[in-house]
Amino acid sequence: MRSWVGLGALALTLLTTAPVKAAPIELEVFKALDNPTLRCPEKVVVNEQAQPYREGGYTIDGSANLTQLTDRVTLAAVDDFSVTWVGTLKPVYRQCKATARMVKNGDEAYADHSYLRLRFTGGKVYLILDMTGMRDANAFTTVILRKGVRNGNPFWSWGGTD
Repeated sequence: MRSWVGLGALALTLLTTAPVKAAPIELEVFKALDNPTLRCPEKVVVNEQAQPYREGGYTIDGSANLTQLTDRVTLAAVDDFSVTWVGTLKPVYRQCKATARMVKNGDEAYADHSYLRLRFTGGKVYLILDMTGMRDANAFTTVILRKGVRNGNPFWSWGGTD
């Protein structure tokens, strides 16, 4: 029995100290019906990575490299539950009118609430991180912990209780 306890403690130590791998999140782009011939990207990929487990809660770090769409992104709006970044689209996509939602998280199809979304309109792209309708294990709304722009690209952290 003693060896099983020791093995369990070792496994727990390895799980809590092992590096966590970033997961690509694919957002599929859906063109607007009123002008479907405009050039838009087919998908946009952002990354999220869970921080190592800490008792009582969890934190997810995210970032989006939008250099294929825009040269520079700024914070456009922030409130208690969401943050929106905006950037002027590069000429190739400047006329794009579309939206995007999460369809893949890592290698898995994603059909849950899309807390990350994109809007392409008016020559700009908007990346929205929205905790509306998101809940943690204790039925609290998940919280945006950090948001900003680094090297012209959005970054964020969000989390909840366990």
